[in-house]
Amino acid sequence: MKIALITGSCGLVGAEAVEFFIRKKFKVLGIDNNFRKYFFGSDGSTLWMKNFLKKKYKKKYIHFNTDIRKFKDIEKIFTKYKKKIKVIIHSAAQPSHDWAALNPEIDFEINALGTLNILKLTKKYLPKNTPFIFMSTNKVYGDNPNKLKVNENKFRFDLKKTHNYYKGINENMSIDKCVHSFFGVSKLSADIMVQEHGVNFGMNTVCFRAGCITGSKHSGARLHGFLSYLVKKSISEKKYTVIGYKGKQVRDNIHSKDLVRCFWEYYKNPKKGKVYNIGGGRKCSCSVIEAINIIEKKLKIKIKLNFLKKARTGDHLWWISDNSRFIKDYPNFKIKYNIEKVIEELITNI
Repeated sequence: MKIALITGSCGLVGAEAVEFFIRKKFKVLGIDNNFRKYFFGSDGSTLWMKNFLKKKYKKKYIHFNTDIRKFKDIEKIFTKYKKKIKVIIHSAAQPSHDWAALNPEIDFEINALGTLNILKLTKKYLPKNTPFIFMSTNKVYGDNPNKLKVNENKFRFDLKKTHNYYKGINENMSIDKCVHSFFGVSKLSADIMVQEHGVNFGMNTVCFRAGCITGSKHSGARLHGFLSYLVKKSISEKKYTVIGYKGKQVRDNIHSKDLVRCFWEYYKNPKKGKVYNIGGGRKCSCSVIEAINIIEKKLKIKIKLNFLKKARTGDHLWWISDNSRFIKDYPNFKIKYNIEKVIEELITNI
């Protein structure tokens, strides 16, 4: 049986990938030490997902409570399974720029050095044509997206329809001359390292630079998991704190199911050192206010909002992903989720 090795296997992206690849007749090695509980407290714990995957899939899913920073511990997994591993999906990370600002050393160790560990072991033990899929982020662009001239509308900030980036931001946006959050720095370091293993060592590596990722498997917390956390708080407390930009900041949301289908397209036809911006596009974008409005309408409730003027460091005022480069290389891929469908699923599964 083919094996997929998935780090962060109990997080949103990792868990979605576990189920998808098992349906594709893979056995999955999952690496996840539930550090999200350390980052975000009990709200962020993924223990429930670990228990779910182990119970549902039994011998098809083998779990390792291993820290990706510990090279020797990870190496034991590679030496045991070696060439049976046919794909690496690296989605383990410290995912919050707020948390990273308070703990930059740990953030860098996990996101940058942890990624280097997985790359080195892949290079050492697996054929170089093994697909290596890395979950990057749009935060690698720092605050450059905030330099775009946006208009303030009633419920959102937006670009003019004539703007080059109106349909979304592509990979031509610079990663230089900007302010990065510490999270953005650690993920950019990993992103470039993944690229270099592709172009320098001939490995099949890809970086997917996503905006917000969402879905019912998300253990949303205050510092991470915007849409999941918003829905959860809106329903349980009927109140929500909006951080900065009057709640008109625009988020690009891609459902984890759509994202994992991107992984599958790449797995079937891998390329070396590729980088793709990936997101739900305009149809799956929303501002914080728009998301609140959708929830209120669907549930017939009123949510009390508390507005904080200061935005989070590195927070984008406007982000929508342009998937054109990925779709050019993989024309069979299409986004299936729009924002209404995403929020409806989150409400149903709270």
